[in-house]
Amino acid sequence: MTDRLIPETGPRPRTLLWAAPPVAALALVFLYPLALVVRQSISPDSGGTSLDAYRQVFAQTSFRDALGNTVLIALGATAGALLLGFALALVIAFVPFPGGRALSRFIDVFLSFPSFLITLALLFVYGTAGMANGLWTDVTGAADGPFDFLHTPWGVLLAEITYFTPMVMRPLLASFAQLETAQLEAAASLGARAPRIVGRVILPEALPALAAGGSLVLVMCLNEFGMVLFTGAKGVTTLPMLVYGKAVLDGDYPGACVVAVVNVALSVTLYGLYRLLVSRTRSRR
Repeated sequence: MTDRLIPETGPRPRTLLWAAPPVAALALVFLYPLALVVRQSISPDSGGTSLDAYRQVFAQTSFRDALGNTVLIALGATAGALLLGFALALVIAFVPFPGGRALSRFIDVFLSFPSFLITLALLFVYGTAGMANGLWTDVTGAADGPFDFLHTPWGVLLAEITYFTPMVMRPLLASFAQLETAQLEAAASLGARAPRIVGRVILPEALPALAAGGSLVLVMCLNEFGMVLFTGAKGVTTLPMLVYGKAVLDGDYPGACVVAVVNVALSVTLYGLYRLLVSRTRSRR
């Protein structure tokens, strides 16, 4: 009788049997290639095992510059996407206007677009021969237009904010949909203005969604390659661009693997910090 009352501890054999195929697939598709990259990073061309590739890469100014550019652009794009996504989600969720539902659905479609399309669109608008510069030269008669920032870190930042903002808006809109309107009505009836309602009622409910969207954007910005390449920002080298340069242009495969390992470690570390913030935010609620 007492044996039936004692709950079983530990995984059941059948559970392990069902879990084995997806774990094996994950190991084959992700862990095995990652292990090969790590192995290549400590395997010099001369043979054997050595950390010389790490010492050489860490001593290079190009690596330190790429690391700084990657972190700064990722943090700036994440902050911009959070601010812009929160503001746009507030308008769509709480300010009724014609076409609001269609815009909300368009966000889902926007998430399926490849990142280079956004960069090409920005080039058509703000490029050297883009629409904005063409309009300026037509109106003023000047030889050149004033917009020449897409080939700089600001252009990469604008492209990433534009592309990743919907990834922040999607969890926010889902969170706002679950917010009880009675709370907003009660706050308004007590004389609270819109900024106070946003700060005291809406923002605390949106923190988990902001943390989730921000963590996703941060990790994707750290590993973004296409937008940096298509903006043509030659002076902006990030870690993914450095991997491409070392592997394809220089043929330095151990060095490329070192940079790739650092990029993966950085992404996992920052993602872990964000997940820690998410868990703490939920535990306080």
